[in-house]
Amino acid sequence: METYSLIIGISGIIIISFLFNIISKKTNIPSVLLLIILGVVIQQFVPEKWNTDEYADLDTLEIIGNIGLVMIVLEAALDLKLAKEKMGLIINSFLVALVALVLSSAAIGAIIYFMVPNADTFLKSLTYAVPLSIMSSAIIIPSVGGLTGMKKEFMVYESTFSDILGIMAFYFLIGAEEGETGGEIALSIVLNILVTVVVSIILAYVLTYIFQKLKSQVKLFLIISLLMLMYALGKKLHLSSLLIILAFGLVLNNTQLFFRGRLEKYMNEEKVKPIMHDFHILTLESAFVIRTFFFVLFGMFITLDTIFNLNVTLVSLAILGALFGVRFLVLKLIVRTDIVPQLFLAPRGLITILLFFVIGAHPSFVIKDFNPGILLFVIMISSLIMTWALIRYRGQKVADVIFSQLPGKRIDEDNDGINDASEDDVETNVEKQDFNNF
Repeated sequence: METYSLIIGISGIIIISFLFNIISKKTNIPSVLLLIILGVVIQQFVPEKWNTDEYADLDTLEIIGNIGLVMIVLEAALDLKLAKEKMGLIINSFLVALVALVLSSAAIGAIIYFMVPNADTFLKSLTYAVPLSIMSSAIIIPSVGGLTGMKKEFMVYESTFSDILGIMAFYFLIGAEEGETGGEIALSIVLNILVTVVVSIILAYVLTYIFQKLKSQVKLFLIISLLMLMYALGKKLHLSSLLIILAFGLVLNNTQLFFRGRLEKYMNEEKVKPIMHDFHILTLESAFVIRTFFFVLFGMFITLDTIFNLNVTLVSLAILGALFGVRFLVLKLIVRTDIVPQLFLAPRGLITILLFFVIGAHPSFVIKDFNPGILLFVIMISSLIMTWALIRYRGQKVADVIFSQLPGKRIDEDNDGINDASEDDVETNVEKQDFNNF
C-alpha cells in the first residue's frame, strides 16, 4: 500500500474508533463489536490493490494484543484504590473469578470433547476451553463506566483476576505438552505463583521509587518500556507477568498504603500526583489506540461463512449456556444477593483471541475441526448480552436507546448530547438503585 494511503487509513480508523466510543457511551453497544465489524468491512470491500492482507498477519496481531493487554491491566490498576473496607470486595471478586474459571473450563471442555469432531483427548478440549472461560477486561473496563460504587469495582477486579488466572492456567496446560505429570504441573503452579508474587512486589516498589525520582521531562514512555520489558522477561521465565503490571499500578495508585512506617521517607506524594495524572492519561490513550487496531485487525481475519454453520451455532450456544449457568451459580454462592447486572457482564475478547493464536503454535494441541466461527459467535453474543444488561439496568428499553439516536427521534433541549427522555429515565432509575451494595 502506498505510504500516504496507509497514513490516511490509520488516521481514519482512529477517528472512526473515537466515534464508536461516543456511540458506545450512548447506546452501551461495546465499541469492540463495532471495531470487529469495521475490520470485516475493510476486508470485504477495500479494493484488492491496497493489499490489506499484508498488514493483517498473526504476528502483528499477537504483538499488538500483548501490548494492549499490558496497557489495559495497567489502566485498570491505576483506577483501583485499596482500603480495609474493600477487602471483602477484593476477596469475593477473586473467588468468583477463580471458581468460575475452573467450572466453566471443565464444562466447556466437556462440550468441545463431545460435540467437536476429532477432539480426541480431554486435555486438548480443556486447552480450548480455558481461553473461552476468561472474561475480557478489554471490553468490561471501558463498558462499566455507567456503574458506580461497588458494582463497578467488583467488575474491574473480577475481569482483571480472570485475565491473570486464566492466562496462568492456560500456560500450565500447555506445559503438559512437555510431558509433565499432574503432580509436577501442580507444583509448578504453586512455585510460579509464589515467585511471581515476590518478584511483582519487589519490582513494584523499585519502579515506583524510580518513577518519582526521574527529573527528565521524557519519563512516561520510559516507565512503560520498563514495564513491557518486565512483562516480556516474565513470559520468557514462565512467570505470570500480568501480576507485575497489576502490582505496579496498585502500588503507584496507593502509595499511602504501601509506603508507610520506615518506607514513608522513600515516597514524596507531591511529586507523584502530577506525574500520576499524566501517566493515567497516557495509559488511557494508549490502550484506546492499541485496542482499536487489535480488534480491527481481528475483524479482517474473519470469514463470514464460518458462522453460518449449524454445528458452529449449536456448539456456541452450548458454550454460552455453560458460561452463564456457571456464572449464575458462582455469584449466588459467593455474592449471594443482588447479582444483576454482574450476571450478564461476561464478554469474551482480547485474551481469548490471543490464546487461540498460541494454541496454533503448539500442533499437538490443535483440534483440526474446531471452527473459528465458534470463537466469533461467543464473542459477539456475550458482548450483545452485556449490552442488553447494561441498558436494562439503567431502566431503559434497548430499542429506545438505539433508535433515540436517529435524527428526528432525539430531543436534546439542554444540548448535552443525550436524549432528554432517555436522560430522565436513567436519572429516575439510578435514584432507585443502591449502587453501594450487592
